[in-house]
Amino acid sequence: MRLSEHHYAAQLRWTGNLGSGTSGYRTYSRDHEVEVEGAGMLRGTADPSFHGSRDRWNPEQLLLAALAQCHLLSYLHVAVTAGLVVTGYRDTATGTLRLNRDGSGEFTGVVLRPQVELADPAQAPLANSLHAEANALCFIARSVNFPVDHEPAATGIR
Repeated sequence: MRLSEHHYAAQLRWTGNLGSGTSGYRTYSRDHEVEVEGAGMLRGTADPSFHGSRDRWNPEQLLLAALAQCHLLSYLHVAVTAGLVVTGYRDTATGTLRLNRDGSGEFTGVVLRPQVELADPAQAPLANSLHAEANALCFIARSVNFPVDHEPAATGIR
């Protein structure tokens, strides 16, 4: 049973017309701007291997970041409900994109590597076990068609 729906909106504007539009594959920039009301402007581009800029976010990085953020927020929620006091959290996420012969591509998997700092180091086994529940609750992980794996490491306060 669906309890509620949330709707999201974003505006996208291509800023990469260098004068002749898309008259050739190398005649335009992949730069664009994404704006969400209240959050400001995000400067986007393509991955550098697809003629993008290194100083802007690309969609693949944004997808990876969204998965890591969603997992963090879901994990903090399940930690509170389990009585686990988290004092710090870092993640080094990686993803794999496979290119196909027809020019398409897709992510084949993501690995999140959360390092969780705890008020009580004796709760490390509980802390590590909660990642499965957080993954099951994460809206973004539930929306993708590839595996999102976890390699957690919980420690005491540093």
